[in-house]
Amino acid sequence: MCGIVGLVGTGAVNQRLYDALTVLQHRGQDAAGIVTSGEAGLCVRKGSGLVRDVFQQQHMLGLKGNIGIGHVRYPTAGCDSASEAQPFYVNSPYGLCLAHNGNLTNAAELAEVLIREDRRHLNTSSDSEVLLNVFASELQRIGTPRVTSADVFTALEAVYRRCRGAYAVIAMIIGHGIVGFRDPNGIRPLVLGQRDTPRGPEWMLASESVALDSLSFRLVRDIGPGEAVLIDEAGRLHSHQCVTVARHTPCIFEYVYFARPDSKIDNISVYRARMRMGDRLAEKILRERPNQDIDVVIPIPDTSRTSALQLAQRLGLKYREGFIKNRYIGRTFIMPGQDEREQSVRRKLNAIDLEFRGKNVLLVDDSIVRGTTSAQIIELAREAGARRVYFASAAPPVRYPNVYGIDMPAARELVASGRRVDEVARLIGADWLVYQDLEDLIAACRHEDSRVEEFDTSCFSGEYVTGDVTPQYLARLQMERSDEARKLGREGRGPLKVIHA
Repeated sequence: MCGIVGLVGTGAVNQRLYDALTVLQHRGQDAAGIVTSGEAGLCVRKGSGLVRDVFQQQHMLGLKGNIGIGHVRYPTAGCDSASEAQPFYVNSPYGLCLAHNGNLTNAAELAEVLIREDRRHLNTSSDSEVLLNVFASELQRIGTPRVTSADVFTALEAVYRRCRGAYAVIAMIIGHGIVGFRDPNGIRPLVLGQRDTPRGPEWMLASESVALDSLSFRLVRDIGPGEAVLIDEAGRLHSHQCVTVARHTPCIFEYVYFARPDSKIDNISVYRARMRMGDRLAEKILRERPNQDIDVVIPIPDTSRTSALQLAQRLGLKYREGFIKNRYIGRTFIMPGQDEREQSVRRKLNAIDLEFRGKNVLLVDDSIVRGTTSAQIIELAREAGARRVYFASAAPPVRYPNVYGIDMPAARELVASGRRVDEVARLIGADWLVYQDLEDLIAACRHEDSRVEEFDTSCFSGEYVTGDVTPQYLARLQMERSDEARKLGREGRGPLKVIHA
């Protein structure tokens, strides 16, 4: 999971790209990069770390131009060097830069064809570089001296035929403009915004609408599944439906965990979706434990707060902030290895014993993935004096790998995989555990004005919407991107293959 942004402005875009990336920092904390284009040519700065660490004053001064794109990276196996920070660049044709969020499920096959038939060189093991080179190769085939919008869309139609999986992409064609496109299922989000200025309109593409809000851009719409847009240097918008038959299935985990609550994705408010998750979960608790003895509801900060507050109100229970979060520690789930995740929990959270001592507490989290974080949080609650610790997940059990850009590669690392709910409760140390039902989660995310009828729920259901995910592919993915593979890669003792954005 990554964050991407692109701007076509009437003035310098460097500061605005920086500001947008800080707003999207929750989507990736491993690396950041910005590329701009103008009279000074192509200007690049990228590196490992948070946005504030990668860009200093001297770097910002060097990012000249009225057009640019940016990226924040989410760490995955093999993704340990600054050379794999995005945006990526190739000089032919025209000069192309690309920032990508998602994962190509056929990246390995594409890489072989690119090297063998397209005669292109790949510098990294990233599927984002594969995607860039596929786009470059298709533009090269057209071969016009001055690329037109029709040329770009023709090339992208070929990209759609060749690439499978999840991808939201913002690319810059040097001297021509910015392109944004989204996979045929719309799995990963991409929104379009506009701002009027005395010198003409400015356009912005971003992973989430909150980035538009922060820069006073008006949300125009979401980029549709299978749709591409081109914003040329003159500020003209061109759009084309590259895939005519599209099945719109956005990733439901965006609403559960990744997106900020103040974002709208596919015209669905993340905040309102999480409120409805709390309502649905409360109704299930009333069905399963009508005589519950819960004294207080406590959220695991920050993502679960909205659901937890709504749940508490629905059950008529006290809602309290029982954990204080150290805001200088990154999001635990997206840390690059199990050791880092485990070490970060106690540095990240501290319990207020006044809210726990002698009470039966219901802890509410957005989801349970590997279970180790949940176990440590339950242990913190018991150390603070809780009499009983119940645990509620606003999402269903995560039992299957996610192959579309969320780092859940190995089923054996998922605590709910192959286990009953009571077995998971024992493993994480909860006195009682309740999960959201999948049909309730879908109902919570669906909205009458969104026109989204179904979602990608693969990590809960094991149903992969692209239809090309085989047991062999999952086995290979587990070998390449499990925590064990990460450890071997950091120690230099094992091959690491394709990484995703």
